[in-house]
Amino acid sequence: MDMLKRALEFEQEGTSFKTTNERIVASRKAKEMILGLNEIYKETKDPELMDVMKRLTVIKQKIEKRLKGRPSS
Repeated sequence: MDMLKRALEFEQEGTSFKTTNERIVASRKAKEMILGLNEIYKETKDPELMDVMKRLTVIKQKIEKRLKGRPSS
């Protein structure tokens, strides 16, 4: 359950990643936590884990959207 504790801490930190490097690191960290929680979820089927994974996925998507930037038109 160390992975769950780390995921909750990451979620509470907030998402004020100012530099591109901070965003990249945060995105990778979120992905790592989602995959780790998913392995635990496969065994336990705990709905709380699924909720945490969904919230982390939303955070990760926001970070990646910001990384990609605006399309040039």
